[in-house]
Amino acid sequence: MRFLPAAQALQLVQSGHRVFVHGGAATPITLLRALADRAAELRDVELVHLHTEGEAPCAAPGMAQSFHINALFLGANIRDAVARGDADYIPAFLSEMPGLFRQRILPLDVALVHVSPPDRHGYCSLGVSVDIARAAVDSAAIVIAQVNPRMPRSHGDGLVHHHRFAAAVATDELLPEHPMGELGEQELAIGRHCAGLIEDGATLQMGIGSIPDAVLAALGTHKDLGVHTEMFADGVLKLVESGVITGRMKKVHPGKVVAGFVMGSRKVYDFLDDNPQVAMLDIAYVNDPGVIRRNPKVAAINSAIEIDLTGQVCADSIGTRMWSGVGGQMDFFRGASLSPGGKPILALPSVTGKGISRITPILKPGAGVVTTRAHVHWVVTEFGAVDLRGKNLRQRAKALISIAHPDHREALERAALERWRSLPG
Repeated sequence: MRFLPAAQALQLVQSGHRVFVHGGAATPITLLRALADRAAELRDVELVHLHTEGEAPCAAPGMAQSFHINALFLGANIRDAVARGDADYIPAFLSEMPGLFRQRILPLDVALVHVSPPDRHGYCSLGVSVDIARAAVDSAAIVIAQVNPRMPRSHGDGLVHHHRFAAAVATDELLPEHPMGELGEQELAIGRHCAGLIEDGATLQMGIGSIPDAVLAALGTHKDLGVHTEMFADGVLKLVESGVITGRMKKVHPGKVVAGFVMGSRKVYDFLDDNPQVAMLDIAYVNDPGVIRRNPKVAAINSAIEIDLTGQVCADSIGTRMWSGVGGQMDFFRGASLSPGGKPILALPSVTGKGISRITPILKPGAGVVTTRAHVHWVVTEFGAVDLRGKNLRQRAKALISIAHPDHREALERAALERWRSLPG
């Protein structure tokens, strides 16, 4: 494999191109910096990606004539660009995003990816982020690779022969890390309530953050759990090492930890490296509800920004301000609800850091409904767990008020009474 300087490799990007950018812990920072350095000579380059880590030089103020980001999921590094109108958000289910490239709804001119060095057969690995990157590599006319010995080699769908690369740039940089934080009593209580809903032999889906970590920390006495998830982090490792996660009861990829991307500390990246127990697969397959439902007792644990008294869930915006994205919540809620013994679980703190109730009479004006009230089953806060299945709107309101923060229950009851005139006895 012949390497080029980043500035030379990025000459392949031309004005008017649509460019995919590898995301998550695989964000190719070296390539993005070199692309941003060409701002003066480029116009109308569209960047398409999921959440990216680290700096976002092409989203900086003053770059809008050269680069326009169309994000499929927002990270903190581009929220301001979206808010000021220099970038945009494309709503889509995570399971359907690869089809945007393969079906040429969003045809790609260039893909910027971050890979491991080639093995003796010439194959590099997409490493920690196979998700929609597999489809981008398959679909783009030009693929430019950032090759990094610190990128783990993952098993599954992420192998790419170096002949596929129009240019390759050598780097040796640390991957972005998200180590586990210390869990507070609120998170631990939510974790305990969620763990109480999960049966032995269940298949888990959960993401990154304090609540998923707290749930995993509470599962230490469970048996034969499996993992089929869009992503995982460090919390899974202890349960694998202790033998709690075996995957023995799974029907799809038994014995395997199945995921689309990984984000955590270096420890979890080392766990992923050349580990045949982990299958990193195309997210169109991982998040397909038809695949998810084939596993038994799928426990899909997701969170939200707010939920109203009827069960409508907003998880991507704060009012009209875009915050994250639709992602895979609906994919896994639907798959879990159709799984034998499955449980879609919405887990969230009862209040924000400023003490505002996350259980609200109505969603904020402009808030997006990511998960409909017809799809929501279990809702968990630190004050308990309620199942909304089969409940009418008044019954749902009463159930949700029972797990709201005590400081807000009276106001929520008043709002419910104004809307429905009475609540069930």
